[in-house]
Amino acid sequence: MLRSFRSLLFMYTIFVSQRIILTRAFSVQTSRKILTSATPPAASARFSSIFTERSSDHLNYSSQRRNLHSTPSNLQESSTMTSPEEKSYPLEMSEAERYLFDLNGYIIIRNVLTPEEVAEANDGIDKHQESMIERKENELRNAVKDTKFFGSGPGRKDLGGVLEWGKDSRIFKKILAHPRLVPLFHGILGKGYRMDHLPFVIAQDKGAEGFQLHGGTVDCNSGAYNPELAYTCYNGFIRSALLGCNVMLTDHDPGFGGFCVVPGSHKSNFKMPDGMVDGEKYSEFIQQPATKAGDVVLFSEGTVHGAMAWTPETQRRVCLYRFSPGTNVYGRSYFTENGKWPAKMYEDMNDAQRAVLEPPYANRLDRPEIQEDAESVKISTRNERKKKHDQEMFGTKYF
Repeated sequence: MLRSFRSLLFMYTIFVSQRIILTRAFSVQTSRKILTSATPPAASARFSSIFTERSSDHLNYSSQRRNLHSTPSNLQESSTMTSPEEKSYPLEMSEAERYLFDLNGYIIIRNVLTPEEVAEANDGIDKHQESMIERKENELRNAVKDTKFFGSGPGRKDLGGVLEWGKDSRIFKKILAHPRLVPLFHGILGKGYRMDHLPFVIAQDKGAEGFQLHGGTVDCNSGAYNPELAYTCYNGFIRSALLGCNVMLTDHDPGFGGFCVVPGSHKSNFKMPDGMVDGEKYSEFIQQPATKAGDVVLFSEGTVHGAMAWTPETQRRVCLYRFSPGTNVYGRSYFTENGKWPAKMYEDMNDAQRAVLEPPYANRLDRPEIQEDAESVKISTRNERKKKHDQEMFGTKYF
């Protein structure tokens, strides 16, 4: 009797367990169907896109960290796996990127430009290279003679007007709001960031001088505080008063020379020891990052940096931009024509690129802010009543 009862109880338990499993499976399927039907196709695709972009960023960045001390050829091999059409981009600066930028004062973003885009940019430079100006006079030299940064004698060559070349400016204009760079610009400068200096190409032939170390939140030469270059990080928010953006258009292998930096110097509280700015002393603390054509180096101007003499036969080429938060200003070229940059710069620009050319003013005063797609903008503004009040009181649209 007891055995029969136990058998019946065991069979009943199995029956109930199966019902529970079936019920849960049905509930999960129903939930998925409800979620799918309640989510518009476009929104569903958007969510999928966001997850894909963030996952891609994590994988790409992990690869960058793994290859930090690897040969550039390894970095180049990993960059050829994705075509331009298949690229996805992160929507915000990653925690790893924030940590490394805060730690070192600079960060390398690999493969921002494709090989085809690098070639297009160099073709544009080739068409205008007769306009390059070599720094021959002593007053224009960037390094002290007979120091490591001076090289064997030739001066550095500079080429301006890169945003005024019509179709030849396409790649250079793309950098202003490149989808890979916008999240970092927002993370370092804030929304509403702006171009502060006119960008230009730096070229060095073999033996050409570099540039002695300069910059620093605390000036590396004088020890004075540089508010116009300063780096700060408060409550998790990074801000750089002026951000350098080096777009590498040729390979910079170890020992080649070119851009160099003193990692962590954006947090230094003292001027440099004598001889260090010329590379004559403490050179082990001065690093030349290895980069490939298409990489971008973002560095706070509060980080002490410079350039080493160039050693290869091939000409070094890099396009240097400087960006700042929307309320900061160092340069004044935006005053060139009617309070704007040179008119030709605005040709064939999208809304996001034009937004970067705005003069300095607070975001709440109708500043266009670049959105996540790196193409559209949204105007940051005050309420209409306050704007009407200013008009009535001051007789102008803005106070």
